[in-house]
Amino acid sequence: MVSGEANGTSYQVRRGQSADGPATVLAIGTANPPNVFEQNSYPDFYFNVTNNTHKDELKAKFQRMCNRSGIRKRYLSFTEETLKANPSMGIYWEPSLDVRQDILAVEVPKLAKQASLNAIKEWGQPISNITHLVFCTTGPVSPGADAALMQMLGLNPSVKRVLLYMQGCFAGGTVLRHAKDLAENNKGARVLVVCSESTAVTFRGPHENHLDNLVGQALFADGAAALIVGSDPIPNVEKAWFEISLAESYLIPDSSPAIAGHLKEVGLEFHLTRDVSPVISKNILKILQDAFDGTGISDWNDVFIIAHPGGPAILDVIEEKLKLVPEKLQASRHVLSEFGNMSSATVHFILDHMRKSSVEKGCATTGEGYQLGILLGLGPGMTVESIVLKSVPIASLLSS
Repeated sequence: MVSGEANGTSYQVRRGQSADGPATVLAIGTANPPNVFEQNSYPDFYFNVTNNTHKDELKAKFQRMCNRSGIRKRYLSFTEETLKANPSMGIYWEPSLDVRQDILAVEVPKLAKQASLNAIKEWGQPISNITHLVFCTTGPVSPGADAALMQMLGLNPSVKRVLLYMQGCFAGGTVLRHAKDLAENNKGARVLVVCSESTAVTFRGPHENHLDNLVGQALFADGAAALIVGSDPIPNVEKAWFEISLAESYLIPDSSPAIAGHLKEVGLEFHLTRDVSPVISKNILKILQDAFDGTGISDWNDVFIIAHPGGPAILDVIEEKLKLVPEKLQASRHVLSEFGNMSSATVHFILDHMRKSSVEKGCATTGEGYQLGILLGLGPGMTVESIVLKSVPIASLLSS
């Protein structure tokens, strides 16, 4: 039997290892490849580079998809030269995993490095103060992109790492959930959170019998985001932009066929059904009610919302179901328009845009003037990651 004194000592040890306050977002950095593609002309590029210019009817259908995508431009790591040098990537069902892995092994850590350096620069602290790394990406490579990033940044070899592969679009919330636990349970921890995504794993030519592949080709883009997360910010040294108040994950029952991806010799085969929007519509209200239980909030226009923009239809159904004013999802629509769907990294781009636009507009807080908000990661499963955030008064940031 363990004595009460021993129990008390154990508690004191654990308490001394934990932070005093909640996890906070101390900095955000983003990065994209240099190759920008205008959405209105992307069908010409896509059908030309995949040698499908003769498929006029299918190209017209793809053009309509692009026109309705809510996207103005996207960034991709590969170019026409890349695809011509690796023609198997552009053929609909051609084995090409080796080529794709070679590209991912280079591009994913490269984007991650730039986003991380941008976040570290804003944070302003020595890179040696980073204690943990949480890294998320779609394409699996071993040794992982986390190990490559550690070497590229010169991180301490003893940095504790968590690597998430093949999670999809909801994982922008997953990494924050892990970072919150690490920051709050390890006193003094500073967690580098990175999501780095490349469409090299999903790009392929069109096919008349796989229209959901075309939907993906019209939406997905490349990008990386990095955040520094830590509890108990050092006064006059570190700035907290958001507090991570709550992190929840919900696997919607009987929804797995709605979004699915399978890694095969041809790359990541992507499937998307018409059930996505109805499933979100049916569940989104309960998810927010559970997340804000006990706060007294029932009008969702009284919180700021960062919703993963899987496509305009998803944002439309969230807006309709929650009875939101049109500007409530402006940050999500802006990032979709200017960058496309960058999978897990997208919500962090939105978070970055929201805090900066809040400062520019003279809002009272980093969350568009609202105290509480929610970040929603939506993806395969179907999985919803709900991260409740508390904003920070902008006046306190400007005065510090």
